[in-house]
Amino acid sequence: MRESLRIGSRTIWLYIIAAIVAGSVGGYFVLSASDSSRFQSEKGVLDLTQVQVSANPQKLTGEWAFYWKELLSPEDIRDRSDRGRNQNHWISIPSSWLGYPLEGERLSGTGYATFRLVIQLSEQDRNDRLALRLPSIFNAYKLWVNGELLTEVGEVGQDKSSMTPHLETKLLFFQPESDTVELVMQVSNFQHNRGGMTKYIELGGSDVLTTKTNLNLARDMFVTASLLVIGLYNLLLFMLRRKDRAPLYFGLFTVLLGIRSLFNGEVIFTQWLPHFPWELQFKMEYLILCVSGYIITMYFDCIFPHYVSRWFRLSTRIATGAFCILVVITPALIYTKLLLAIGVMVVLHMVYLMVGLVQVAMRRIEGALLFLLVSVISLVTVVNDFLYFNGWSVIGNTSPLGLLIFTFAQMILLSSRFTKTATNEERIARELQHVNDKLVEMNMNLERTVQERTQALSAAHDDLRTSYDKLLHSEQGRKKLLAYITHDLRMPLSSMLGYVEAVQDRVKPERNEQYLKYIRENTIRINRMIEELSFLSHLETGQVSYRMEPVQIIPYLRNFYEQYELVVRDAGLDFIIDIGDEEDQRTNLPVVEMDAKRVEQALFNLVSNAMKFTSRGGLVRIALAVNEVNHAPQAIISIQDSGIGIPPDQLEQIFERNYRYDQPGLTKEPEGSGLGLAICREIILAQGGTVRAESDGKMGATFYVTLPCIKNEGRG
Repeated sequence: MRESLRIGSRTIWLYIIAAIVAGSVGGYFVLSASDSSRFQSEKGVLDLTQVQVSANPQKLTGEWAFYWKELLSPEDIRDRSDRGRNQNHWISIPSSWLGYPLEGERLSGTGYATFRLVIQLSEQDRNDRLALRLPSIFNAYKLWVNGELLTEVGEVGQDKSSMTPHLETKLLFFQPESDTVELVMQVSNFQHNRGGMTKYIELGGSDVLTTKTNLNLARDMFVTASLLVIGLYNLLLFMLRRKDRAPLYFGLFTVLLGIRSLFNGEVIFTQWLPHFPWELQFKMEYLILCVSGYIITMYFDCIFPHYVSRWFRLSTRIATGAFCILVVITPALIYTKLLLAIGVMVVLHMVYLMVGLVQVAMRRIEGALLFLLVSVISLVTVVNDFLYFNGWSVIGNTSPLGLLIFTFAQMILLSSRFTKTATNEERIARELQHVNDKLVEMNMNLERTVQERTQALSAAHDDLRTSYDKLLHSEQGRKKLLAYITHDLRMPLSSMLGYVEAVQDRVKPERNEQYLKYIRENTIRINRMIEELSFLSHLETGQVSYRMEPVQIIPYLRNFYEQYELVVRDAGLDFIIDIGDEEDQRTNLPVVEMDAKRVEQALFNLVSNAMKFTSRGGLVRIALAVNEVNHAPQAIISIQDSGIGIPPDQLEQIFERNYRYDQPGLTKEPEGSGLGLAICREIILAQGGTVRAESDGKMGATFYVTLPCIKNEGRG
């Protein structure tokens, strides 16, 4: 059994590989031979003396003389040549001038220019009636042949308001009077992303090119008519039998492609309706391109259900809608830049579908191999078209023919499906619909019940979580405050008790007044300590609210300095600030989002700490620096003193609660509860900043407060 399955899978893989190879070969033949010519012009001169153009038409490819931002007539060019001003710019045709390097810059797709080519004919062509076959050129042009104005398509101008865009193919006839033909063409474009001659011009005998043009026109009309007829037929099938949506999507796909084929090749649409608005014509073409990938995806989903994932269906719907909106609301100059992106989207649709086709073929579902074969052919032709319209392929428009092959194959597939399913589809559909309705109803009821219960449980859980968090924070705050009071108030209370007992026992009556003074000072100290302990416990448990707002740090520090200058100087210390000249920095003021009052409290704690450990005559200095860390600006506030310093091994401990460092040599004993630096750290951390200290342990200490800047703004 396993051996037979293995052989069957191997056979299916061989079929799949054969379909892909056959599709690639078919796509190659659809693309036919390369359109490149063996005769190329050099520096504006094309030598055709070795070929009889009247019998063998030639494409006018190679280097043309290029006059950017100039609309020159043949007389203007001759006058310029007579004055010795030679042309030294050449551009390869066919190609757009978009990206052409000129005087150190690359040109944009909009603008205007003059092109010139001199053709040297053979003696056989000197007296023959010749023809020029002109493709559609973006977006208006004039053509002179040997100084005679032969045609004008649209209206050439030097700006958007003075020109009229128009797309049309032309077949022009002329009689050369010598062995030299001079072509001068003025081209202007202010509507499309790619301006210039993006397609080749063909020179040949009048009879040969007339026949070729008529054949091309007949081919385009055949492709268009075939696509429209097939599409309308499938739409009619859907109208008669609406349960199967495959004919709807297939009919829409083929009708839209038939309409789009009118805008390509010989531009049949313009020949039928020469006054049709150019912008509307382009919008129709691009909208059809945008929706084609989505429509064929829905068609594939109808033919082979459950092979298109929900995420792909949703993403392609969003992408298609976004592109369609851009095409509708923007001018052609903008949405024509999206041609490559639209092409990538369409190709990704086709690649995704072919991956699904391989999976379908592995399951031996009927029609999958045929679908895969023609999809490969269509993919090759569509990819070539997008390369061609972006100037990366020399092979002309091939997608209509490839898509016509795809359409005929889908007609065969749909006919086969209709023949095999028409007899029992109604009975099976009724039974399945009945069962499906019950399942859907049960599923909807179950989902509704589960959703309601889930929402109720989720709401109850959220309420419980909120209550628990509040209780937890309150309990933590209570425990911490109790622990702090128990630990930190034991010593001063014991000291006060000793003084009271000394007064009661009349140990030294003469010192009773001093004992009462100590008791009063300790009472004030205990009251302040309780307030600080309560505030610190609230900070640590997150029960303190902050009013965050943008603050310009330089004026803020200057106000802080002015507010506390007298306090520091009354303590016998010099107080200086070093933040630069505010007026010089007004175009680049750092801004910090913070609670100004809380940060002021933290900074004053640092200044108070510096005052405690600095003897009279010392110095306290505030400075500001702005640095960038990982491309993010940060304001660094430093508070430096000339006090006794801090041992390096204790720099991390000083921010812990109740840390105090007493050192001999101070003229006054430090006062305080040891909570100031701990409070400072909690406040700064809540602002998203950091605080640290530096000291060599011998002379002075510096505290750094780092706060993130949100932007720089000027006031000048």
